[in-house]
Amino acid sequence: MDRYDVAVIGSGPGGYVAAIRASQLGFKTVCIEKEKTLGGTCLNVGCIPSKALLQSSEHYYFIKQSADEHGIESLKPKLNFKKMQSRKEEVVGSLVQGIAGLFKRNKVARIKGTGKLTSPNTIEVNGKTIEAKHILLATGSEPIELPFAPFDEKKIVSSTGALALSKVPKKLLVIGAGVIGLELASVYSRLGSQVTVVEMLDTICPGFDKSVTKPLHQSLAKMGIKFHLSAKVTKIDSGKVTVTQNDETLTFTPDCILVSIGRRPYSAGLGLEAVGVETDHSGFVEVDKHFRTSIPNIYAFGDLIKGAGLAHRASEEGVAIVEALAGKSPEINYIAIPNVVYTHPELASVGFTEEETKELGIEIIKGVASFKGNPRARAAGDTGGLVKVIAEKSSHRLLGVHILGPHASEMIGEAVIALDNRSKVESIAHACHAHPTLSEAIKEAALASLGEAVHT
Repeated sequence: MDRYDVAVIGSGPGGYVAAIRASQLGFKTVCIEKEKTLGGTCLNVGCIPSKALLQSSEHYYFIKQSADEHGIESLKPKLNFKKMQSRKEEVVGSLVQGIAGLFKRNKVARIKGTGKLTSPNTIEVNGKTIEAKHILLATGSEPIELPFAPFDEKKIVSSTGALALSKVPKKLLVIGAGVIGLELASVYSRLGSQVTVVEMLDTICPGFDKSVTKPLHQSLAKMGIKFHLSAKVTKIDSGKVTVTQNDETLTFTPDCILVSIGRRPYSAGLGLEAVGVETDHSGFVEVDKHFRTSIPNIYAFGDLIKGAGLAHRASEEGVAIVEALAGKSPEINYIAIPNVVYTHPELASVGFTEEETKELGIEIIKGVASFKGNPRARAAGDTGGLVKVIAEKSSHRLLGVHILGPHASEMIGEAVIALDNRSKVESIAHACHAHPTLSEAIKEAALASLGEAVHT
């Protein structure tokens, strides 16, 4: 029987990072992955392929819609969707190979197969049993399907199927206005699809600050995406979709239906019940503050436990687990974990929303700066959006930063560091930012919260 110090089941951003860090800390480590490639959902059929298509479609859309404004004339772009998909696969393949290289360099053993717990210290895989002192569960999540419309990944697709379409649908219906739904709606709208989004709630991107989701809604609508909020899909039959909205019945006949109503923990075949690992009514594995399950040497993290389904969150948790096993004292500051929607403009957020501060009874100061007044955004011709900064009134401690605008995903890093260090809003407001840069909008919003804004 092969014996290891640490066995990780799952090789997504949580699993592979945990496995590599465990090996670096001196643990004999194995990672078990049922798919032929490493990287999990994120690298293979999620974060990375979607960003590749988003980038390619944004280039195409820019040439069609905005090149002339920049004095670039006589461009007649022709879409080669097959080549665009091929490039996406090349991006994914290179990163997947990179993880395999990291495993080899860091001496992480890899077993291809489905791991199943058979005792607190043993895992069955490929008909053989391996033993591990510590077992980390990192199997992630899977898309939720409508009970009356299962995925066939052709007509009714999950995000996985939507990323692998062989052609751009003329009409695309997206069910769910969350992060995944809006990103893929953006891709296909830019490429020429007539996109309609149906959402049960009265807002897009629930959970984000409404001061940035409202203008994002307007921007996407201006691009041509049609929205039906406070609406519910009640039936899908022979390609016909029935929706109820404000006591009105609507019908749609799209070429493709993307169901993006959330994800659930993927624990099928793990053997949790057999060894006594407890789960809640939704299937999430119950853990303590150190990510230990009801079996002390078995840990769970990432999408398997409650919390935001974010790749970077899973990575941080995986590292925290193995560093604790090595005698270190890692801390995860969850309030400083950012969330991003890669639409155009991008939406990035970290910390509390204003709505949350009201619910908690926290008195705040806030400042807003528009990209319309930002010189770099003006030069780029990309002035949609704003930055909002929130701080506690009494202490001026930074509580949240919300950005809707160009390259928001990159700019949010400044706010993450400030929140992680429990800084005051002055740390951003009074820091010198290069000119002209988009990040000056963060400084301006921070100054505005103190009543010191110069350009607002």
